[in-house]
Parts: sequence; structure tokens; C-alpha cells
Amino acid sequence: MQTQTIVYIIIAGIAALLLALFQYVYKSKLKSKLRYGLIVLRTLAIFGILLLLINPKFESKTYYDEKPTLVVAVDNSESVTYLGQDSTAISLQQAINSNSELNKRFDIQNYSFGKSVNSLDSLNFEDRQSNISLALKQFGEVHANTTAPILLLTDGNQTYGADYSYSSKSVKQPIYPVILGDSTVYADLSIKQLNVNRYAYLKNRFPVEVIANYNGTDAVSTELKIWSGNSVIYRQAIQFDASKTSEIVTTTLGANSVGVKTYRVELVPLSNEKNTVNNSKNFGVEIIDQKTNIALVSERLHPDLGALKKAIESNEQRSVSVLKPQDYLSKINDFQLVILYQPNNSFTQALQEIKKQNLNTFIITGETTDLLFLNNTHLKLFATVTNQTEDFQPELNRNYSAFIIDNLTFEDYPPLKSEFGGIEFLVPTDVILYRTVNGINTGDAMLATYEFENMKHALLLGEGIWRWRAQSYLDSESFNDFDNFIGKLVQYLSSNKKRKRLNIDYKSFYNGNDDVIISAQYFNKNFEFDDSAALTIILKNKDDDSVREVPLLLNNGNYSVDLSGIRSGSYDFTIRHNTESITASGSFKVLEYNVEQQFLNADIDKLRFLANSSSGKTFFSSDYEALISDLLTDNRYATIQKSSKNVVPLIDWKYLLAIIALSLFAEWFIRKYNGLI
Repeated sequence: MQTQTIVYIIIAGIAALLLALFQYVYKSKLKSKLRYGLIVLRTLAIFGILLLLINPKFESKTYYDEKPTLVVAVDNSESVTYLGQDSTAISLQQAINSNSELNKRFDIQNYSFGKSVNSLDSLNFEDRQSNISLALKQFGEVHANTTAPILLLTDGNQTYGADYSYSSKSVKQPIYPVILGDSTVYADLSIKQLNVNRYAYLKNRFPVEVIANYNGTDAVSTELKIWSGNSVIYRQAIQFDASKTSEIVTTTLGANSVGVKTYRVELVPLSNEKNTVNNSKNFGVEIIDQKTNIALVSERLHPDLGALKKAIESNEQRSVSVLKPQDYLSKINDFQLVILYQPNNSFTQALQEIKKQNLNTFIITGETTDLLFLNNTHLKLFATVTNQTEDFQPELNRNYSAFIIDNLTFEDYPPLKSEFGGIEFLVPTDVILYRTVNGINTGDAMLATYEFENMKHALLLGEGIWRWRAQSYLDSESFNDFDNFIGKLVQYLSSNKKRKRLNIDYKSFYNGNDDVIISAQYFNKNFEFDDSAALTIILKNKDDDSVREVPLLLNNGNYSVDLSGIRSGSYDFTIRHNTESITASGSFKVLEYNVEQQFLNADIDKLRFLANSSSGKTFFSSDYEALISDLLTDNRYATIQKSSKNVVPLIDWKYLLAIIALSLFAEWFIRKYNGLI
């Protein structure tokens, strides 16, 4: 309590006493001993009221000991089992948790990690990918303000995510890698990397790049083969030695028929090679017979043009050409879809040709768009011209039915600048995004699609869509979500197929370690999204005719099923509604590949670099005693005594109010009883 507050309390006490004496000694004619009791009661009441006005605060401190946290993170990926270290990891984790000295000094927290991080319940070493950098990043964020050394029980072989060896820059904790594996060097050939496009075009040749590695000291010879089914379609002899441990092989293969084609790259094993799993790798290419050419027509340069071109061309089946309106007229027959960016009078001839050829369009408006010109075109829309602009934010319409929108909610996306007035469509429309101002939905469309006279059109009211692509990267560290959204919109506009009540979304083939996720949207007869539908997928393996049924679950406005972990092979599937005769079918392939089986040793060098750069130490799993001793003797991990200060204002003390009330009541009662009032 401050000195100033104590002075106020003393003054309040003296003032209360003087007021009581003034009433019962100076002014009162009462001479009996009764007046002393009344003086006390009046003094207490006045002093209590003055204390409430002063409202002094009382502080109390409690002291407690805080132990440092010891984070024990165990690699739960398949590579640990493949290296024969699964039982070692389990016994080591149990020994650390049962050590009484460690428990006395640390608050031990256990985690397992693969592609994601989880609190440790049990270890099964079945995760198909390992992301060490993500685990370290999350530990660093959770324990940013505490002392929390990290024990990392792993083989160091990461198959997903950023390079973890530099994680010490963001994780301000000492990291102690406990290496699951040995340092023995074996002669080993491996396919380090395979680069190939996902799509190729019929009657063309597509490039394949193979990076072959050798781990050893002796001079060896091998042969690289590329198989298509049971036939070798390419072969090349390769020599390695201690100075030449890698070679890049580049070739081209022919695309002779449409469909998904699978191939296998193989390095002929050495006679004494221990791990031959990493000598081969499967890959697939989808052969298509045409490419969708899209014209992006604009009179002005704008960052939106680059963002749209990048997003659309992220799918190799599509090509975008940025053209002036006059240039587009001379090449109009080369394109299947046209995007009109901020059209004005200079687009007159282009729109006339578009109408004549019944082409689908995607119109984007902005500050320089001539809305009066648009109102007089064949596009069936009427915009209110105000010559004023406003920033509008998007709100996703979950009932949009033309295609599936997943992984994007558009929450907190930057606003687009557009004409202040609304727009009226002269034909039925499907709204994808609504305009909002300060979180209030205006009911006007920001992005909508509509159809008439066997043509499809889309309208985006607002410029600045490049900011959306940047926001997508900030949210997920990838442009994929935004690019996929634009890709689906372009795919819808490029096709004249009628919309369906059951839409499905899947890939034609998946690599062995990919997440095999199939999504669906189901709509009622009014094409409103039905979130109470019961959908089931019937999956048939074409190799062994086995069939399984799995229900689809509602997730973020879509129905989806995760089939990750199914065996490699070719599959047919049908998604059906359980009570209505509505189905949708497709097929895909899962290529045989297990990235966790590509390693022969633990990555000791990278783990040592991680330990050294974070002021930690590296230990092998056999160095358990040295690890425990180092943790117990390190002065950085001392128990810290902390205090907690609790400040309680007197106005919250209910007993004082009771004393004031009782004092006033007692004074009144005594005076009343003795006939003084």
C-alpha cells in the first residue's frame, strides 16, 4: 500500500472521530456513558464510508517453484520401423519418463510427430510422412516464453516440409537430437529425385529427368531403366565412384494414347546392396488430347493480370495469352474462353464476335470499367452507374452449386475496389461471393455465374484480386488454394455441360504418399446445398476386385472421404445417395511408392548441425546415461521461484459494507430505544 494512501486513511480516521465527537460531545446534551458507545458506532460508520471513497488496495504475494519443461518428441513415421529402431524408441521414451531425477527437475511433456504433431498416447510408427520442421516450429511457439529443452527422438529423415536444420533460428530452445540409427556407411544406389510433368499432350514427347545418387567409395557400374508395363522403353549405363556420386539423366518419352499412363524408373541393384527399395520409383502422366487456350483481354496493365495468368496456368492443361482487344480479334478462333478485364468502348468489336460465336466469358470490372457500355451489350446485366467507388469484402455463399469450393472461406480477405452501385442480372444467377461492408452483407453479388442461350458467363465486380492470391499464400504458405479456386471457375466456364445435383472432385492419380481425398457436394431439387444428405462411396480395386463402402463426412461445407493408406493399384468408385437414386462415378490410380523406405541410415550430419546451432547436443540412442547426466547438470535448467501478486481493492471487501450497515443500525436502535429520536 502506498504512503499516500496510508496518510489518507489516517486523516479519514481522525475526521470520523472528530465528527462523532462533534455530534455526541459538543452538540449533544447526553451525559450518560451511553454516548461513548454511540461515538464508537458513529466513528466506525463514517470511517467505513470514507474508506470506500479512498478505496485502498491490499496486495498479497504467493511464491511457487516453476520447473523447466522437458519436451520429449518421438518420430512416429514408418522409417523408424524400417531402420529397426521402433523398439529402441519406445524403450528410450519410457526410460526418460520413468527417471525419477528427471521428473524431479523437469515437467516432462510427451509428443509424437509424423506429418502432424500430436500429444503422445501410443506409438505405432505408421505415419507415412515425417515433418520435423513443423514439430520444432510448434514446440517453439508453445514454449516461447519458458525454458523448455527439446529431446528429439528421430532418425532425422524428413520427407515433408521445410529444411529443419535451420529451425534453431525460430526455435529459441536447446535441441537434443537422440539419433535412432547408426553411422555405418553402406554402398547404396538410389533415385534421389524424379522430375516429370503431370500432364502431356497426345502425339507429343514429354521430358523426364532422373537424379541418381550413389553412397559409397568403390567404383561401380549400373544401368538406369524406364519401364512401361513389362517393356523397357529407355536404358542408360551409369558409372559412379567416390568423386562422382550423382548423375542427372534426361530423356523424352512418347505420348501415344489418351489416359493415365504409369511408368517405373529403376537402377539395377549392386550385388552387395542392402536397401533396394530406393532403387526404383513409379510415376504417372495423364495424356490429354487438347489444351484449353484462354484469352485475357485488357486495355491496361494491372497486377491482377499477372495473378490470373499464374493461377490459371498452375494447371498445365491451360494456357493464357494477355492481349489487347484488337489483337484478340485476329486470334479469336484460337481460344476456348475469353476473360474481359475492365471492358470499355474499345471492346465493342470483340464482344460482337464473342456473341456471334457463342463464346463463354469471364468479365472483371473495376475503377476504369465503362458500366454504361456493359449495360448495352448482350451480357444480360444492368449496372447502376454512380461514378463513386467503394471497397467491398467477400462473403462465401455456401449454397453455390456449379462446382465445389474447398479450403477457401474468404474470411479476412482484402477488399476489392468497385463501383458503389449494385448490379441487376436479367437472367437467373448463382452467386459465389456476396459483397459485404464492415461485416454487413449487402445482398449484392461480388462474383456470380449465370447461363443463357447455351453460354456460360461469370462476373467479378472489383479489381485487386492479386491481393487475394497473396492472402492465400499468407494463410497457408502456398498459392494452391486460390489457384485451385480460379482453376475450377475456369473449368466450369470452359465446359458447356449442365450442372448436376451431385458434384465430385478428385485427381486422376495419386502418388503413394499423397493424401487420397475425394470430395462431393450434394444439392436438393432447388439446387440448394443439402447438409443433411447421407452419401456413401463404393470403392472397387480393379486388381483384385475387392470392394469397400465408406460414408462421406460433412466438412467445411463439403462431403469428403479420406482414403489415404489404401494399397497401390487402379480403382473405380461410385458415390451414391443412400435414399435417392443419384450417383456419380470416377476412377483413379494410386502409384506404388513409400518415401519412408528410401533411407538406409539416420541423417546424422543434419541432426548434429541442428544441435550445434541451437546450443544443444547430439546423442545416439545407446548414450542414454550421458544424455540424462547432461540434462541434470546443465545450469540452464534450474528451477525458478516465481511470485504471484494479488491486488484486492477494499471496495470488493463485503465485510466492510456489513460493518457500516451494522454500525448505523445499532446507533439508530440505541437512540430509538433510549428516546433520543
